[in-house]
Amino acid sequence: MKPTNSAPTVLVVDDEPLIRQTIADRMLAEGFDVTTAESGPGALAEHASSSPDVVILDLMLPGMDGLEVCRRIQAHSPTPVLMLTARSGETDLVIGLGVGADDYLSKPFSMRELVARTRALLRRADRYRSADLVAGSQQSSVQDLGDLLIDHAARQISVSGALVHLTRTEFDLLVSLASHPGAVLSRGQLLEAAWQWPDAGETRTVDSHIRSLRQKVGSGRIRTVHGVGYALEVAQR
Repeated sequence: MKPTNSAPTVLVVDDEPLIRQTIADRMLAEGFDVTTAESGPGALAEHASSSPDVVILDLMLPGMDGLEVCRRIQAHSPTPVLMLTARSGETDLVIGLGVGADDYLSKPFSMRELVARTRALLRRADRYRSADLVAGSQQSSVQDLGDLLIDHAARQISVSGALVHLTRTEFDLLVSLASHPGAVLSRGQLLEAAWQWPDAGETRTVDSHIRSLRQKVGSGRIRTVHGVGYALEVAQR
C-alpha cells in the first residue's frame, strides 16, 4: 500500500513516444510519480502492478483501444481516468464517458490544462474516499424524485424501480441537478459542483456527460435551456 504522504502516481498511456514522454516529463515536474505504457495490454499490466491514483489514457492504442482498457480498469478499481482523443466525434466521447472515463481532452491540448484536469480528478477521488467513510457510519439517504430515486450513501439510482448503473461523474452530475429539481443550472455551476472546477470555460465536458447521462435515465428527464444550461424534470409515478 502506498504511504499516505507519498506523491500521487499518474499512469500515462499513449503509443506516440513524443507525446507520452512530454506528458510524463511535465507530470514529474509538477511533483507526481509517473509510470507509462504504450499499448492497451501494457496499460492493464502497468495498472495492476503500480496501482496509480489516476490514468491519462489515449483512445487509440495498439492491442486494445482505450475504451476497452477503461472498461477493464473500472471493472476492478475506481481509478479516475482522463481520456485523450484525436477524434472529435461525439459518439466516441459519449461511449468513452459511458464506460467510466471521468473526463476527456481532445488533441491538441495544453499541458497546463492537462495538469489542472488531473489535479481536479485527484481532488474528486479524495472527496469520494471521505464520503465513503461518512456513508459507512450513516443510514442510507434516499432522495425521492417521482420515478427517480437517488441513494446518496450507496451512490446508486433507480428509474421506475430498476437500478441504473452510472459512472462516478454521471452520478455527481445527476446529484448536482437533483439538488435543485426543476431549476436551471448553468454549465459553469455544474462544472463547479460536479467537477470542482472554478473555471467555467470548458463547457463541452458538461454537454458530453449530459448526453451520456440522458441515454441512461431517459432523454426527456433533463431539459436543455439553450444558452443557459440544464434542468432536471421530476416525472410523476
